[in-house]
Amino acid sequence: MTDHLAELDLDRAVDAGRVKAAREAFFARAPGANDTQARPAVTITRASNVVPEAIRWLWPDWLPEGKLTLLAGSPGTGKTTLALALTATVTRGGAWPDGSACNRPGDVLIWSGEDNPADTIVPRLMAAGADLDRVHIITGRTDENGELLPFDPAADMPLLAERLSDMSDAQLLILDPIVSAVSGDAHRVNDVRRNLQSLVDMASAHRCCVLGISHFAKGTKGSSPAERVIGSQAFVALARMVLVAGKDEAAERRILARAKSNIAPDDGGVAYSLEMTETDGITASRVVWGALIDGSARDILGDVERDDEERTGLDDACEFLASLLSDGPVRTKVLKADADGAGFNWKMMQRAASKLGVEKRKVGMKEGWEWALAKETAHEEDTKNPTLYTVSPSGSHVPFGSGKGLRAVDFGDSHEGDIAKGVSPSENSSDSEPGGDV
Repeated sequence: MTDHLAELDLDRAVDAGRVKAAREAFFARAPGANDTQARPAVTITRASNVVPEAIRWLWPDWLPEGKLTLLAGSPGTGKTTLALALTATVTRGGAWPDGSACNRPGDVLIWSGEDNPADTIVPRLMAAGADLDRVHIITGRTDENGELLPFDPAADMPLLAERLSDMSDAQLLILDPIVSAVSGDAHRVNDVRRNLQSLVDMASAHRCCVLGISHFAKGTKGSSPAERVIGSQAFVALARMVLVAGKDEAAERRILARAKSNIAPDDGGVAYSLEMTETDGITASRVVWGALIDGSARDILGDVERDDEERTGLDDACEFLASLLSDGPVRTKVLKADADGAGFNWKMMQRAASKLGVEKRKVGMKEGWEWALAKETAHEEDTKNPTLYTVSPSGSHVPFGSGKGLRAVDFGDSHEGDIAKGVSPSENSSDSEPGGDV
């Protein structure tokens, strides 16, 4: 009995000790309980306490301040020369390629792991008309002993952030190539995110636009432009803007286009060419800007990257399609048969239709689709007011005047002079043109 009571007292003592320890631990974690020892904690902010602000732009809708922008393209498109042309605009002010004003000229920092400052970067800056006093080329870093070492974008970004803090007007940082900012495997999402996040944070903290130059992966021609950027898709995911450059090998025509953005339009582009010019006795390349281009980056790139055989085939398909539609709308079933007989596949015909601006219209409930040239034709004149048509006594009648491309309609025992109400094809169905019949 005595032993049993002793065990009960021991259990109560143990339980009491646990309660005391739990209370002490709880109050030790309470705010102000131990101000001398910092503890890890999650911080939260009410949305109502966040002051909203608009996106700020270095080049409106093209180069956002405080964000990472990628410039990617195939070899030979002049990506570095493009970046230096943008540098010239930043340093001297003036107009951007689309005519908008550079309202905040400032300094530019450049790190290049591919081009020599003396014989390539500076001569191209001179050719572009940049203010050289406002361009700062990152040539290395020093260690604790003052020894000069190569600058490593993957490891030395904190040192660069310190220099940015000392600069009052740094507007643009160019990293060429951006893949050098990643230690580890540039095709692994975690490696890319871990390394680039510090770069993204630095850009945001200093409101400095970061332009990272990259390349297209081999064998990606025809794919989505953003997906063609070499390395992990984390590069594209972390960038707020992705610009792409393309080249027409035959005509030496080049384009710069917006391929991805979640803060601005992600289409449209501008044409450019490269020319050699001499400045102070040194010859270097520079960008000559051309006209603005409408369309998606995929279409714009597709237009300039076609080889001679593809381009010739498309031109022939355009000429063939235009001749088929010259007399008015034609059903797609007929077009497919004619194209097949002439040796054109349907994909090529679709590209030709896009280039010609062909109109695609639904006809009736079951009749399918027809294509027509965008210009006004005699047939279209006949069909401007299709609401009413007159029935003749023949029993088989063609509505809408000339009846080109339209199916005869059987009205049975109708009599001459009877009026029947018709509807235009667009009223019959809201269905979109089915895949494969466009």
